[in-house]
Parts: sequence; structure tokens; C-alpha cells
Amino acid sequence: MRLSRYFMPILKENPKEAEIVSHRLMLRAGMIRQQSAGIYAWLPLGKRVLEKVNAIIRDEQNRAGAMEIMMPTIQSADLWIESGRYNDYGKEMLRIRDRQDRAMLYGPTNEEMVTDIFRSYVKSYKNLPLNLYHIQWKFRDEIRPRFGTMRSREFLMKDAYSFDLTKEDAIHSYNKMFAAYLRTFSRLGLRAIPMRADTGPIGGNHSHEFIILAETGESEVFCHKDFVNFDIPGIDTDFDDVDGLQAIFNQWTSAYAATSEMHDEAEFGAIAEGDRLSARGIEVGHIFYFGTKYSEPMGAKVLGPDGVEHTVHMGSYGIGPSRLVPAIIEASHDENGIIWPRSVAPFEAVVINMKAGDNTCDTVSAQVYEALSNAGKDVLLDDTAERAGSKFATADLIGIPDQVVVGPRSAANGEVEVKDRKTGERQTMTVEAAINMLLAKAG
Repeated sequence: MRLSRYFMPILKENPKEAEIVSHRLMLRAGMIRQQSAGIYAWLPLGKRVLEKVNAIIRDEQNRAGAMEIMMPTIQSADLWIESGRYNDYGKEMLRIRDRQDRAMLYGPTNEEMVTDIFRSYVKSYKNLPLNLYHIQWKFRDEIRPRFGTMRSREFLMKDAYSFDLTKEDAIHSYNKMFAAYLRTFSRLGLRAIPMRADTGPIGGNHSHEFIILAETGESEVFCHKDFVNFDIPGIDTDFDDVDGLQAIFNQWTSAYAATSEMHDEAEFGAIAEGDRLSARGIEVGHIFYFGTKYSEPMGAKVLGPDGVEHTVHMGSYGIGPSRLVPAIIEASHDENGIIWPRSVAPFEAVVINMKAGDNTCDTVSAQVYEALSNAGKDVLLDDTAERAGSKFATADLIGIPDQVVVGPRSAANGEVEVKDRKTGERQTMTVEAAINMLLAKAG
């Protein structure tokens, strides 16, 4: 992609409405634009990052055995009345009526709808376990939307829903998602700590919020520092291995970890002082076993091996991609801009032509750009007529992992400079060596 033809409206000044780093940088980098309170348009640069986040989430959901569907954003109120939630949800739900005066709503979540899909088709235990997920826009009319897409009214959500014959089976489904979430966040360049969340009247130990540590986090969190060193489940994780997944769950819940809402000062104080970690955190995912909360009132039953109908046990598993993008920025930035993990960067490399119009610079820039692009790399070519300082500032602001600087003097010698955005390290090398080095880096 040539920058001269790319829609990326960079802002020179910090927007006054931006309260936190990620909101400020997303606006300045031309990733998003606010259309109304808590509602944003995703511009090309932001959309590229959002789709790369979605791809990793999809990959890990599929690996864990979940199957993707797509449910509509507009739902019938009848399903929510049936489950008993319609009158309890509050003003966050956007209630509407169609031209036939039927009560509808813009879905804030999908438990009722997916339960209706399940009960319409699944009648036997032989079709279990089942986990259905989708990535879809949702709307919650927050009283105070803030922090850009971190807490917006319209947001993108990956929500998965598991169905099992028994609670024991449901716990195994829960452990699948638990391991999948650890892998997902690790691939996004984040260290997420599962912290026990309130299970309400259901009770038990199977509701966890996944929290990343960031100085600008929304809330205070408390945990044992061992979490920083726990092993992430590998790519060879067997999601059918009940004992293996339980062992992963046991390890990652063996030490103290709590948000401020669930914090026990006495229990935390019992940890050796050098092992206590108190920090700010951002919630990036939530998984929850809720048993028969929806399946019972909505009649979601299957015929069991004993010939008797059983109400299925369910769980829900949420990740907000449109929330993850600013969360990644909060965890990875410096005074000059964003530092994207390579896995979700909008482009893997930017080729900076320092003197567009100069024959040698144009030739070398095109050579690097075409070699990387033809090999399947996402590359941005800065072929604009901007000053050198402006080009460098833009490259740092948008956070592309590798910068290839092509100047008249180095190009005349068949060389370029390669800068690592994260470390700031600079290397001068031949054009061929630079191409080979960048091709060897994983996306």
C-alpha cells in the first residue's frame, strides 16, 4: 500500500476529548473517528488491526472446537421475556419497535438467541458437547461512555456459548475456553491474568475475568507475581484431554489473583511481601459457567443416554476485539506513539522513501516494497513528499514494527537503514540483506 494513496488522517495535536493514551493515539493515528457519544467509525488503519485481532481470536476458538455462526444484531423481545431478563436489564438496553409495532431490541448479548437456536435443532446428547460463537456488533447504552473504544456504547464482541449434558462436561468446556483465552492473549502480545469473578447466585469457582496489567488500567488488581512466569499452553494443547486441561486450570488458579471488587486484604497480606503484586488492570475477557440459567426457562433439553430428557448446562465466553485494540496500545506504547506487537500490526514494515522523486531512492524503495509484498508481507510505502522529520514521526506514531529508511546517500551505495520500532535499534545493511532479514521475521 502506498501512503500517498492511503486514507490515514493523521492529527498533529492531541485531541482535547481524549482522556487516556490509547484514545489519544488512536485518534492521532487516524484509526477511528467518533460519530456520536460512544459510537466510532473504524478507519482503514484501525480496521486492519481490528481484523488481525479477530483472526487470532477465530483461530484459537476454532482450535478449541468452537464453531462460528453469525447472529443478528436486532433481536425479538419475546426471547428476553421468555428468559425473564427483558424487564430486568435496565436502560442500557436499546428497546425499539418495528413497523408492525413488535417489541425489538439491539442486542447487548446473545444468551437468549443462541439458546433458541440450540433448542430448535439439538435433541440428543449425541450432539453434545457443542460450542457456538460469533463476532458481532453489540450495543449497550452506557450512561457515561469514555476512553474511546475502550468503553463505548457500540462495540464488537466475540461471544461463545457452550452446551453440555452435565455440569462435569460443562466444566471441561469451561477449561477449553480458559486455555484458549490464555493462548489468544499471548498471541496478541499480552500477559493476561485470570482473576476470579463474582458468580452471583450460581456460586462456585467458574467465572474469571482476564486482566492485563497496564499503568493506565481502569481498576486496581492484586495478584501473586508467579503469574508473570506461568507457562502459556502450547500450540500442541489437546483440547480433548480432560486431565491436561484441568491441570492448566489448576496451575493458573493456584495463586492469589483478584480485582478490587473481589479483593481479600487478609488473604493477599498472607503472601510474602516480595511476591505481592499490586497494579492497575484492564479487563480483556470474561468466561462464565451459568448452568441452567437460560436453558431451564427456555426449555433447552436433550434426550440423555438414560432415555430421559435433561436440561443442558451452559457457559458463555466473551472477548471484546474493539476493546482489545486500545488495551494493546495501553500496554505497548512510548512517548512517540504506538508499538504494535508484530502479530496485530496494521503493516509489518514501512518503507520510508526519504526523497520521493529521486530516481535512486524511488528504485530502491520500490525494490524493497515489491520484494516484501510479493512474499505476502503487509507493507506500507511512504512515497509522500513530506519532510524527513514528519515521515519519521508518522512511522513512530502508527507503530509499525520495522522501518526501512531509504536515503539518497545510502541508496547510492546499495544500502538501507532498518529500525526496530520497539527497541529503537538501527542497522545499516545492503538492500538484499534487509529484504532477507525482514522476510525471515514471523508475522
